[in-house]
Amino acid sequence: MTDRRRTSRLGTMAAKHGIEQNRGYSNRDLEQILQSGRATVTVKKILMLVGDFVEDYEAMVPFQMLQLVGHEVDVVCPDKVAGDKVATAIHDFEGEQTYSEKRGHNFALNADFDKVRPEDYDALVIPGGRAPEYLRLNPRVIEIVRHFAAGDKPIAAICHGPQLLAAAGVLAGRTCTAYPAVWPELQAASAEWIEPSAGLDSAHVDGNLVTAPAWPAHAAWMRAFLEVLGTPVAGQPR
Repeated sequence: MTDRRRTSRLGTMAAKHGIEQNRGYSNRDLEQILQSGRATVTVKKILMLVGDFVEDYEAMVPFQMLQLVGHEVDVVCPDKVAGDKVATAIHDFEGEQTYSEKRGHNFALNADFDKVRPEDYDALVIPGGRAPEYLRLNPRVIEIVRHFAAGDKPIAAICHGPQLLAAAGVLAGRTCTAYPAVWPELQAASAEWIEPSAGLDSAHVDGNLVTAPAWPAHAAWMRAFLEVLGTPVAGQPR
């Protein structure tokens, strides 16, 4: 193979795997990176909408996971600024007919809600818990959600998070899942309900929309969201 053809082939493979070619890699460097399975993440700027008594795991875990792979995540709450905190709730599944609720950690915000320009962000994350119940009453929150939906930007919503999507009127004709108690709201919003797995550990993808029923689905939900973002994910789901 000629050097020109080799360079062209490696360039095509590098682009497919998200490897930035403007970093001065030689052909040998690219071959070693591709063979090792390493890839450079294209950094995305992601907005996360939370409120008081957001579900503890569903805010903290995706926040940390997305940062881990190199993305920037701004977490905001109406009427709060960077450095403020929201209270969280821990929802657990302990054998009763519905989830139990306990006080969780305080979660620090890192951006000002009033300064959010949704056009500056590549994707949106909506955790569950109690917060979506009242966040959907905020007109600016609804505007923000509609911006991401109208632009076909990636949206990840979990548990009660899809309540915001329903309130924003962006679910008509879409397929999605959520915590089972939310399904009447989703059907009323003209969405097609996807039954979650028995262990609530499944995720569902409909184009740019990634939904899941509860925190046991974090691995599947975040894997699917990263794939929608174009972030390389090694291996296959178990």
